Amino acid sequence: MLKMIEVDKVTYDYSNNEQEVIALNDITLEVKQGEFVVIIGHNGSGKSTLAKHLNALLLPTEGDVSVKGLNTKDEDKIWEIRQIAGMVFQNPDNQIVATIVEEDIAFGPENLGIKPSEIIERVSDSLKTVDMEEFRHKAPHLLSGGQKQRIAIAGVIAMRPNCIIFDEPTAMLDPSGRKEVIKTIKKLNKEEQITIIHITHFMEEAVDADRVIVMEAGDIVLEGAPREVFSQVERLKELGLDVPQVTELAHQLIQEGIDLPHDILTVDEMVMNLCQLK
Repeated sequence: MLKMIEVDKVTYDYSNNEQEVIALNDITLEVKQGEFVVIIGHNGSGKSTLAKHLNALLLPTEGDVSVKGLNTKDEDKIWEIRQIAGMVFQNPDNQIVATIVEEDIAFGPENLGIKPSEIIERVSDSLKTVDMEEFRHKAPHLLSGGQKQRIAIAGVIAMRPNCIIFDEPTAMLDPSGRKEVIKTIKKLNKEEQITIIHITHFMEEAVDADRVIVMEAGDIVLEGAPREVFSQVERLKELGLDVPQVTELAHQLIQEGIDLPHDILTVDEMVMNLCQLK
């Protein structure tokens, strides 16, 4: 599998004359093309700082970040890098620039100099991908939080990126909005083969990832498949993190002497294992 992103011994230093702050500490990471990677960690762990390095919004103090072989320190390649790796932020209102949905989605391709006929096609395709076709003539400010976030995602999709970095895109949404956005993210990965890097506080959003990365104080402290990571309940609690609710329930039942696997992630798995108990 081809490499989409390479992070090689990256350190990022926020230090000033008053204090020294190392936001990233000698981070090395690879993301393969088509992979779905979730990054978790509490506030201040460095996950959002890392996200901003992946499409050159921030540049390393030391080390290198490459996107499809392009070094983010190469100023001549910044525009190309940001076309390859799009980014969706926490607050969709910060990414919506037009008063009509279809005009907002067309904004990015217009700035790329795409011909009008192709822009119309890209807008339609992007709306279809995020299941928002019926809202193309609506005003974004009249939409729900989840719908706004899906429009922001459509605006990024219209740029035809190979990779999308989501920096806590569900943090400001209610459960219904979160569900809408996560469904869209999974669809982009599975059906459109877009590489996904998803930073989140919500552990349930990491269950279907190919790989989960746990950050603490600028370091990667755990990494692996969701089952490997979330089975380490005590370690995650030491880091101030939760686990999916079903995994937490399984952990408590195991402590009470019930014979269950340590890596249960879903309600269906829990029901199946409980039904098998004698």
